[in-house]
Amino acid sequence: MATEVVVLQHGSIDGTQVVNPTNHGCCKGPGYATPLDAMAGPKESLIYVTCVYTGTGKEKPDFLGTVDVDPSSKTYSQVIHRLPMPNVGDELHHSGWNACSSCYGDSAASRRFLVLPALVSGRIYAVDTQKDPRAPTFHKAVEPSEISTKTGLAYPHTAHCLASGDIMVSCLGDKEGKAEGNGFLLLDSDFNVKGRWEKPGHSPLFGYDYWYQPRHKTMISTSWGAPAAFTQGFNLQHVSDGLYGRHLHVYNWPDGELKQTIDLGPDGLLPLEIRFLHDPTKDTGFVGCALSSNMVRFFKTSDGSWSHEVPIRVKPVKVQNWILPEMPGLITDFLISLDDRYLYFVNWLHGDIRQYDIKDPKNPTLVGQVWVGGLFQKGSPVVAENEDGTTYQVDVPQVKGHRLIGGPQMIQLSLDGKRLYVTNSLFSKWDKQFYPEVVEKGSHMLQIDVDTEKGALSINPDFYVDFGAEPDGPCLAHEMRYPGGDCTSDIWI
Repeated sequence: MATEVVVLQHGSIDGTQVVNPTNHGCCKGPGYATPLDAMAGPKESLIYVTCVYTGTGKEKPDFLGTVDVDPSSKTYSQVIHRLPMPNVGDELHHSGWNACSSCYGDSAASRRFLVLPALVSGRIYAVDTQKDPRAPTFHKAVEPSEISTKTGLAYPHTAHCLASGDIMVSCLGDKEGKAEGNGFLLLDSDFNVKGRWEKPGHSPLFGYDYWYQPRHKTMISTSWGAPAAFTQGFNLQHVSDGLYGRHLHVYNWPDGELKQTIDLGPDGLLPLEIRFLHDPTKDTGFVGCALSSNMVRFFKTSDGSWSHEVPIRVKPVKVQNWILPEMPGLITDFLISLDDRYLYFVNWLHGDIRQYDIKDPKNPTLVGQVWVGGLFQKGSPVVAENEDGTTYQVDVPQVKGHRLIGGPQMIQLSLDGKRLYVTNSLFSKWDKQFYPEVVEKGSHMLQIDVDTEKGALSINPDFYVDFGAEPDGPCLAHEMRYPGGDCTSDIWI
């Protein structure tokens, strides 16, 4: 198979000069000059949500939902618009932008198109949010056949904009679902396929998420597993068989050379989401390792290589009436506030959301926790065991008369750090396996109020978005984005 290779030149791509975004004097592009400027940005009034029918038994297209999050609005906490995709069977998952704060120095750039990789079908959609932010419109689809023919890539996942105007998308395998085919797809600003980003022979062992920190000339990517394995549901034997990852892949940025592979070992099984600290001068960040249920901190050493440690561990819970005698928390998403003060993560199986003070990244401190679901909540057949053999279940409140089914999965933080939005669908096959009631009855979205002074989390009793009441039937809700960007979409250079 012929594979195009695109070599990115530092500071100049396709002849387009990248302007230093910290130079405030001449021009202003999308986003914000600094993370702290973003933190002072306008309060969110809308949020876009990827909504999924794929894998639920309904032959309906997935859609992008627009949710009203303005408390003064008559349609507060309601889906006010639905943009169905042109095809059935996509499995929309994550999303990104065509331009973000990395393009702040380019006055010609515009945060206009939301990029929607479809994990199962392999398509990548571009949706126009600029004409009417409340009612986005379809712009373009990049077909999987074109992506596969030109690059050998499939199963697109994380999309980030680059300062050049290009868009980079991590892909988790080839069209047969083999992890060996994974790598990074590069699209131009018109969503034309340019080729692979990484150099030939420099693909990671497994693909998933990635984050780049240009001032340290580094990009680091994570490892979920082989699509042929995870698309069938989770099988613990597949971990032993080597079909899931435990590595971080450290690349030279922007030239695509794999310079280091970090084996996280048993402490780092299924490393999923990764974030550097937002301050672009910092040389440290975190990755959430789902199956091990640890937060790993990575950092640059004095010799310029990268290392890691485990500052946060979520202990497995002894349980009865479940498939295993111990239940991992399963950290499936996390984020960092724009001032690099707090880190938030979810335990999808246990059912809690946690807030840690990371002023000292080496020594995070738990300052907030709230239970919003989980497998051993009251009323569940599963019970947890204390060390003395007594059993317990967690008390989870109802919200607006609704029992909170499933567990917290994706999260998004307001720019000012005071509101955390939460959905409860991971991936349709895994939802069906661990939380079949969510597939049957549909997802929900919650809002968590955050104490940013001392730390604390509490459920907003007036906010509940019911994706079980959709016109085409219950659907699964996954990632969330604000029209103006957020702490998981924007990177500062």
